[in-house]
Parts: sequence; structure tokens; C-alpha cells
Amino acid sequence: MAREASFGRDWFLAAAVRGTRLEKYPPVPAARRVLTVVFTPAAMLELTVPPTEAGNRLDRFLAAALAHLSRSRVQALIREGHVHLNRRPAKPSESVRSADVVSWEEPPPADTALVPEAIPLTVLHEDDDLLVIDKPAGLVTHPAPGNEAGTLVNALLAHCPTLSGIGGERRPGIVHRLDKDTTGCLVVAKNDFTHRALAEQFAARTVRKIYLALVRGVPRQIKGTIEAAIGRHPVHRKKMAVVPSSHGRSARTDYRVLEVLTARETLAQESAITARTYIPVAQPLTVLPVGGRETAALVECRLHTGRTHQIRVHLKHLGHPILGDVLYGGPRPPERPMLHAWKLAFVHPRTGREEEYRAPLPADFLAFGLDPEPR
Repeated sequence: MAREASFGRDWFLAAAVRGTRLEKYPPVPAARRVLTVVFTPAAMLELTVPPTEAGNRLDRFLAAALAHLSRSRVQALIREGHVHLNRRPAKPSESVRSADVVSWEEPPPADTALVPEAIPLTVLHEDDDLLVIDKPAGLVTHPAPGNEAGTLVNALLAHCPTLSGIGGERRPGIVHRLDKDTTGCLVVAKNDFTHRALAEQFAARTVRKIYLALVRGVPRQIKGTIEAAIGRHPVHRKKMAVVPSSHGRSARTDYRVLEVLTARETLAQESAITARTYIPVAQPLTVLPVGGRETAALVECRLHTGRTHQIRVHLKHLGHPILGDVLYGGPRPPERPMLHAWKLAFVHPRTGREEEYRAPLPADFLAFGLDPEPR
């Protein structure tokens, strides 16, 4: 026998039914509320279409109602026969009417073809929905030709054996990426609900992303904004470049000089930059002279957009490429681009609270004699 349940207007049931397990998610707009659900013996969830949703497409209605699933995932479920409209198979584009009954089931996530690997991870935060890691240099985020194994995804599959699935597959949800040799904060979703919510925040540019970079020389202005479109380099196709706005995508980076480093006498007393000066202790600076002295600077960069190689391209455009970034004119040593994803802040999809995470400076940054807590 079917069982009927009703919920108050401040809560909305928006989750898969796995056996008898239910999950409640935070309040949603009135247009998305469905107050009556029916559980069938086959553990399918039935939703009754309210008058406000009449005329809407089936896939749009269900994606809005089930906040933990993306619209593309809902469309896949419909095509695979896991969604019925008035007890019959349906199409994603069908319109729903008031009092129609939409029944659905979410099959268990399929096992991924990727192989879990016991790669050590530094976890800054972890809960049932997401985890934030401090990615080391040399770790590729996603499997790709030439890097089919030994990636962050392989490591996460071993670290999180109980993933509920992303897009119907038992795998971690990579919401954003860091270049192979970039270190620092990276957030990963454990389920579709979190993946969708975080992706929306990244798309809306509400995620706060702050990086630290060691650059050649010292910018003349202690702080500023670089607004320059970025596109594929016209000759070197593996590189990005600042291009005319008609040939690229808009990009904005705020920067601020935090520290000035010199291999000789103090430079801060002779420059307009008010910053402490450090002498590198573990490796000599092999950078071009500025004012007759070998110098480098620790620069804080805040991203307002997320273009490929954005910070690396913008700092080169400013005339101060990142140390070790040979692709964009940075000198060696060091042996990798000195770029670190220092801080990451976003609204936690489950709690609705803004959370900020910070990745400590890695050892190769500290080798320059930097303060472990930059200010």
C-alpha cells in the first residue's frame, strides 16, 4: 500500500529514497515546493504537480524539485526509464499539468572504471558532502591522455570509498582544477547536490579564491587590478596569452605585494614599497636585476574570473612572471611555478554558512625565508 506524507511549507523533501531513508534540504522558493509525496512499494518517489508548475517541462520541473540533481542528470534518468509521468514512460520535453503524478527512482551509482590508488592526501576539511584538500605539486587533478593514473581522482576514490555518486557514477565531483604544479586549496564534492551547488557558486563568481605567487622583480605599484582578456596564444597552442577582447574571454585579477625579497642589502628602504624584506636562506635568487639588485616579490592574487593559466598570464603581462614558470618566461630555479592556492571561501551547500579554508605555505615557498603567515 502506498504511504502519503505531507511537509510544512518551510521544508521541502528533495532527495533520493534509498530504502526508507529520506534527506531534507533547506527551504526553496515557493515555485519549487511540492508538499505531498507518496512512497510506492518499489521505493519510487511520487511528486504531485502543483498548479504553479502547470505547463513546465518535465525535466525542468523535476530538476527544480530535486535540488540534489542537475538537469542533465534528470534528463538521463528520464531517458533511461527511471521517471514516469502518470504511471507511464515520458520524455524530458513533455509538459506537466496540475495534479499530474511524477514518479521516479534513482538507481545506485555505477562503479567507475577508474582505479582507486592509495596516494597520501592532506585534508584541510571533510564532511559528508565535501572535502577540501591541500594539493601537492606534481599531482594532476583529472585522468587524461598521458596521465591515466596517479591523479587526484584516483587518490580520492581510495580516500572516499562511500561516495554517493556524481552524475550516476561513483566518483568524486571535481568542481574546479589546479594546474599540475600548483599547490593549495581544492574543494571536491561527494554527491550531486553538493556538486551542483558549488558549480553554481563558481559560475556566479561568488567563490573567493586567493593565491600567492613569487614573481621576478617588484611591481611598481604595491597593489592594483589587471583586467585583460585571455585567449589561446596565436602561435604556441599550449600557451594562453593576453589578447584583444574580441579574441578572448574577459579576465580580472586583483594583486597586492606582500613581501619583497633581495639577495643583497635591504631594498625596501630605497623603494616606494612599504614591505618587509627577507633574505632567501635555502636557494639563491636567479632573477633579473631591478635597480641594480636581484629581487623578487611575494604577491597576493585574487581571482574574479577563472580562465586557464589566468594568474600566470596576467603576471607575465604585468612584466613580473612567476619564478619557475618557464612556459611564461619565469626563471629557474625553482623547478616549478611558484604559485599556491592559499585561501578558498564559499557557502557550504548544506549549512548555508560561508566557510574559509587556508592551505599553509609549502616547503619550497618557506625556503625563501618567507613568513609562514603572510600578512
